Amino acid sequence: MSLVLEFLLTFALSIWYWIVGIFKAVVPQKFLKQKNVKGQVVLVTGAGSGLGRLISLRFACLGCKLVLWDIDENGNRETYNQVKAITSEVKAYKVDLSKREDIYETAVQVKSDIGDVDILVNNAGIVTGKKFLECPDVLIEKTMAVNSNAHFWTTKSFLPSMLSRNHGHIVSIASSAGLFGVSGLCDYSASKFAAVGFDESLRFPSLLPLLDADHVVDRIITAVLTNQEMLLIPRSIYLFYLLKGLVPVKVVEVLSNFFSVHDSMDDFVGRSKQN
Repeated sequence: MSLVLEFLLTFALSIWYWIVGIFKAVVPQKFLKQKNVKGQVVLVTGAGSGLGRLISLRFACLGCKLVLWDIDENGNRETYNQVKAITSEVKAYKVDLSKREDIYETAVQVKSDIGDVDILVNNAGIVTGKKFLECPDVLIEKTMAVNSNAHFWTTKSFLPSMLSRNHGHIVSIASSAGLFGVSGLCDYSASKFAAVGFDESLRFPSLLPLLDADHVVDRIITAVLTNQEMLLIPRSIYLFYLLKGLVPVKVVEVLSNFFSVHDSMDDFVGRSKQN
């Protein structure tokens, strides 16, 4: 396909997805077409209480098979009993989401007991509620492990089968604290920023080109010497940053494909190992 035709196609698709995005934004969700998830396997982390329990119950009402993960056995058992009243297709597992090995081992058990997971809901989260200098190191590490690192390990466990089947859905439950820094929640906010960044990177494998190191250093030093609060390189990223919350996801996908940004890391090999 010639560059001109590719540009015209990209432009047309961008306009179309803009229209679709605006339509979805103004039309109440209850009027939008919904996919059928009956019979699909849904794994919910942090299912023992709160949002995790409510999500589990709602999916059970939709006819899904539920897999409940939580470190709180009593809470998870209560969720299990409530889901059991709706459907017999439910399994509960005690999992410490701050431990990678525990996640991997339980994931293997789930695949053996039930099979492939269709919908993964990374919901588990903890909050210390302490100011940064008052928060013990161990609690900061725990917050990062559960709120962000666990997303890596659960997704690594179940994404391969989703890709091989070309079927699956991953949900990352974050927070507005993952979009804006919140006073008194430094560790929590950082962990949620990480969760949001992980989800975006998973959806868009790469949105940034590799940059010349000397140019980057020059810009950084200049920013320091002029007290510049934020520096984005190249300058076009300022536009992406501004529009990120306004542009429909499909438009970003189309533009990313046109500019080949998904391939920008294909040739990256890292530093050679030094003896």
